[in-house]
Amino acid sequence: MTPNPSLLKSIEQLGYRVTVGDVAAQAGLEVNFAQQGLLALAADAGGHLQVAESGDIAYLFPKNFRSILRNKYWRLRWQEQWRKIWGVLFYLIRISFGIVLIVSIALMAIAIAAIYLYSQSNSDNEGSGNPQAQGHSSRGGNVVFFPHFWLSDLLWWFHPGYGSSRRSRRRKTAKDSPNAMGFLEAVFSFLFGDGDPNANLEERRWQEIGATIHNNNGAVAAEQLAPYFDQIEQNSWDEEDYLLPALVRFNGYPNVSDEGAIVYCFPELQVRATEKRDRSVPAYLEEKRWRFSAASSGQILLAVGLGALNIILALVLYSLLQDPQTAQLGGIVSFVSSIYWFLAGYGVAFLSIPGVRYFWIQRKNTKIEARNQERQERVQVLKQASESLRKKIAYARQFARANILKESDLAYSTETNLLEQNLKNADKIDREWQQRLESDS
Repeated sequence: MTPNPSLLKSIEQLGYRVTVGDVAAQAGLEVNFAQQGLLALAADAGGHLQVAESGDIAYLFPKNFRSILRNKYWRLRWQEQWRKIWGVLFYLIRISFGIVLIVSIALMAIAIAAIYLYSQSNSDNEGSGNPQAQGHSSRGGNVVFFPHFWLSDLLWWFHPGYGSSRRSRRRKTAKDSPNAMGFLEAVFSFLFGDGDPNANLEERRWQEIGATIHNNNGAVAAEQLAPYFDQIEQNSWDEEDYLLPALVRFNGYPNVSDEGAIVYCFPELQVRATEKRDRSVPAYLEEKRWRFSAASSGQILLAVGLGALNIILALVLYSLLQDPQTAQLGGIVSFVSSIYWFLAGYGVAFLSIPGVRYFWIQRKNTKIEARNQERQERVQVLKQASESLRKKIAYARQFARANILKESDLAYSTETNLLEQNLKNADKIDREWQQRLESDS
């Protein structure tokens, strides 16, 4: 079974010596899942189990356990290779939309120019009897404007530092703008955005709940976890049944005071491998607002301008293709005519998709703000706690524990053989008896 990435990341963040409660609180994983994962990982990556006299277990892993796993599991090696390949493929997909737009504009501009030259050539032929007109034609005729790009300009469109001001972008270094987005990538961002900012919302939710329980030494009141849940109805708030998923995930159980107040204890999250400071936890689970695009305003304006130009060229070309003689032209004109509706449709979709997405984002953000506001109000309940709530939190502190598994408390470890540990334990017992005898005397 391939190890869970959140499990591996938590072990590294916690210093390679962890308990089940440490990992469950850090990664927001279910306690049973974290326990099974740690046992399997210890067997696969050469980890060690350290058992305290209380029966609690700490897991010690080598710092190169990822390398050990990579050598053991072909799937992990393939996943790493696929991430690299997909990174390149997705980059090509992102820039393809901008490339299609530029190619569409270029093809229609060339087709329009070709039609114009053809019409001018016919006018010159009709006036070839006029020596002055013929002489004028032989000297080059009318000047036709062709939109063009310098090669260096075109290459800068593929550069991550390209922006609305070419000269200023060229002066900037990667250090000055490490997150700069190339124009072709900006086109993709303008069309489809930059992904769901709350894609890991559930993961963050359980991490913050686990950290809150951890910071309160494994005993909390329901109101302390309420700012991390969604849409708690009044009857659910009164009965506190919204807390059931947390009890199931972290193996918690309720305790009832003489006054009828209910608090919740999580024994597994009270056992720690090392004494660490409390983790910083947001006051409530805040959903991030959707952003229309991460592209700069200059890049967005340029994308809109090119989309509008594509539509204008499509309308001009459509009117020119209505001429029967023009429609019979071969070469580039015939090719563009055969894909005309794709080019025109692409231009319409290029501006329609972001327009629809803009209004969809506004509606989405309205709902997000409402949920955030609801969670903030629950924080105010804690800050302005009533007398009954203060007594409830004080009652929860009576069950708060922080059981640190120190090296001196270990009864058994897989790092050393059984004989060495028995000798070590015997010496420990002798020292304890010696101390008792000295104290009695």
